Amino acid sequence: MRTAACFGAGMDIVEPCAFPLTDKGIRKAAMDYGAAISPVRHAGWNTYTESAEARAGRLVLFTTAGATDLWEFTFETGDRLLFGRESAGVPEDVHLAAECRVRIPIRDGMRSLNVATSAGIALAEASRQLGLPQG
Repeated sequence: MRTAACFGAGMDIVEPCAFPLTDKGIRKAAMDYGAAISPVRHAGWNTYTESAEARAGRLVLFTTAGATDLWEFTFETGDRLLFGRESAGVPEDVHLAAECRVRIPIRDGMRSLNVATSAGIALAEASRQLGLPQG
């Protein structure tokens, strides 16, 4: 949440999450950034796909099984960046629903980055490419 708040990005949470996510947990995770972000919660993938948020822009999935390296990917205004569970990624139906599958290159032998780090890298690169305000 801090990453989204700092970049001025919206945030949707599609349940079930990999960790308990109560309203108290959201406030704790947002820390003093809570006033800058109001995550939209969706009860499940189907609920999300029927939402207004899901109808705008391309769905860009960040995955270790991505077809395109981040440094070769071209972002478009309105792209929706999707990050799955650190332990298992996203379910196959969600993977297939993504219009783009992007991989953040890391050293051989390393499994993956955590979600917050991946989101920060992705949002920074998208902001750089799209010339979004930085402050």
